[in-house]
Amino acid sequence: MKRRRRKAEEPIKGDMTPMIDVTFQLLIFFMLTIKFKTLEGKLSAYLPKDVGVNTTQAEPKEKLEIKLKVIAEGTKLMPRHNLLWTGEGAFRYGPDRVVQYSVGPRTTRDLKELAKRLQELFQANPEQPVTLDALPGIVYDDVVQVLDQAINAGYRDITFVGYDISKEQKPG
Repeated sequence: MKRRRRKAEEPIKGDMTPMIDVTFQLLIFFMLTIKFKTLEGKLSAYLPKDVGVNTTQAEPKEKLEIKLKVIAEGTKLMPRHNLLWTGEGAFRYGPDRVVQYSVGPRTTRDLKELAKRLQELFQANPEQPVTLDALPGIVYDDVVQVLDQAINAGYRDITFVGYDISKEQKPG
């Protein structure tokens, strides 16, 4: 029996080109399909600094408080007509609705006078933040009108006071 002679084994060389091509194609694929998180809007929130893990003393800021209060509700009218509201569907308030605006100790019922007062206070202290406190009965239109006047006066740091309806006393 003849023995076969073994040839000197040549080392097997793997071709790395296809592996590199596939790696680059996967890299390009993932780079093109990734979606980065975009901020659509920024809502600034002043969270309490005196509670939590890292507590620090919060700096007290003196705020300019504007209160909106309904003095006389007025008549309810149909939205597109000047007819009295029937009790069904949407309604709007008539021109006899009276809203009182309070800025500190001063009160007024005139929106133009409120705008003038806000401009005076802004010129005296432009860094002062504003707080809008809409008491029960105030509608969005009233709040937006006061907000517009505060922005026109130059204020940018404006916050709103929330109203907890569960704390409202019920008759009976």
